[in-house]
Amino acid sequence: MRKAHVISIGNELLIGDTINTNASWLGGLLTEQGFYVEQVSTIPDDYDLIFEKAKDSLHKADITVVTGGLGPTHDDITKKVMVDLFETQLVENSEVLEFIKSIFERRGFKFSPSNAAQALVPENCDVLFNNKGTAPGMWFEKNGNALIVLPGVPTEMKFLMEKRALSKIHALFPDRDVWATRYFKTAGVPESTLSEQIGNLDEFVNNGVGVAYLPGPAGVTIRISASADTKKQAEGKLTTLKDLLYEKAGNVIFGEGKNLKLEEVTGKILTDNKLTIAAAESCTGGLLSSKITDIPGSSAYMKGGIVAYENAIKISELNVSGKDLEKDGAVSKNVALQMAKGVAEKMKADIGVSATGIAGPDGGTDEKPVGTVWMGFWIKGDHFAIKAVLSNDRLLNKERTVMIILETVRRRLQGMDELPYQLKPHSA
Repeated sequence: MRKAHVISIGNELLIGDTINTNASWLGGLLTEQGFYVEQVSTIPDDYDLIFEKAKDSLHKADITVVTGGLGPTHDDITKKVMVDLFETQLVENSEVLEFIKSIFERRGFKFSPSNAAQALVPENCDVLFNNKGTAPGMWFEKNGNALIVLPGVPTEMKFLMEKRALSKIHALFPDRDVWATRYFKTAGVPESTLSEQIGNLDEFVNNGVGVAYLPGPAGVTIRISASADTKKQAEGKLTTLKDLLYEKAGNVIFGEGKNLKLEEVTGKILTDNKLTIAAAESCTGGLLSSKITDIPGSSAYMKGGIVAYENAIKISELNVSGKDLEKDGAVSKNVALQMAKGVAEKMKADIGVSATGIAGPDGGTDEKPVGTVWMGFWIKGDHFAIKAVLSNDRLLNKERTVMIILETVRRRLQGMDELPYQLKPHSA
C-alpha cells in the first residue's frame, strides 16, 4: 500500500494558538484516496527542521503534503526551504501576480513588495493556482514520489488539495488501492454499550474490513472501511457489515455520512411531518436554537426560542409558576415541564422543548450536583420531562443536553419509546 506523510508547519500549532485541523482533514482525505498515512508531523518555523523533515519524507513516502509557512511575513520560510531542497531558484509567475494585485485592488488595500513576493515560485515546481487566496500551492516530483506544498489557511488548503492536487495524484498513482468508507452516526448511547450491542466483528475485520468507534460530545460515529482494486469491490465488502449494523443498532443510528448532524436529521423529520418546534432554554443559553437554525431551511419548522436564564423571565415569558420555582427550584421537573409547554403555546408550535440545569463548574448541591439537567417536552400533547446527571464540564454539558433533546424528539416522532441513554420519562 502506498504511503503518505503529512507535515504541518507553524509555531502557532505547537504552542496551541491554532488548532491543527489541517492534519486531521488531510489524513482522512489521503486515506480515502488509498494511501496509508504513515506519519503526521508538526514542526516549528525552523529552516533546518523543515528541510530535514521534508527531505526524509520525500525519500520514505510516495506522497508528502506540507502545509503552512507560505505567507508574506518573515517567519514564512517554507518556500525558501523548497528552493534549496530541489536545488532551484525562484521565478515570478505573472498569472499569480496579477491575481494577487486584483485581490488588493478589489478590497482597497495597499499592495506591498511582501505581497508581490508571494508570486515568486520555485522554477521546477508545478504551480497550483490558488483562487481562494494569495499564496499558490506547489507540486514537486522526484524519483516517482510527490511533495505538495500548500498554504496553512484551511479553506485555501482544502480548495487546492481537492481542485488542483487530486487529479495529479490520480495520474501519478493510478495503481493505488481504492477505499470505500462509510460513517454511521448514533446518538444517546455510550461507546461501550454500542460496542456490546453490536457484538464481535472479528469475522469482518479478519477479511480486510476496518471498524472504528469514534466518540464525541454529540454521539458515537461508527466508521467502516475496506480496500480493493475497484470502488465497487470495496463497497461490496461493506454491504454485509452495514446490514448487520442496522440489525443490531438500527434504533440508535440516525443516519449515514461523515458530516451528517443530528439537528439536520431531526429537522428533516419535522419537515416531513409538517411540524413546528420552539425552544425554551436556561442552562443551554441559546445553543439549542442555534443548532436547529444552523440547518438551511429551518425556518420551515423552527418557530423561535426564548433564553429564560433569570427566574423572572421564566415567569413572565413562559408562564412558569412562581410558587413552583420557590418550592422546587429552577432545576426541577415541574419547571422544565412548564417551560416546554409555555414556549409551545407562546410560539404556537406543535412541539415545545426546554432545558434547565446546573451547567457547572460550580453551583451544585448534594441534592442537585453539577451536571444535573431537567429537559421538558411538549410533543403534540405528550407532556413529559427527562432528568440527566452529566459532567462537571460546562460546555460539554450544554452540548450533551442539546443532543439529548434533539435525539428525544427524533425518537418520539419516529415512534420509538426508548429514550437516549435509557433515561426515564417523568410524566406531567
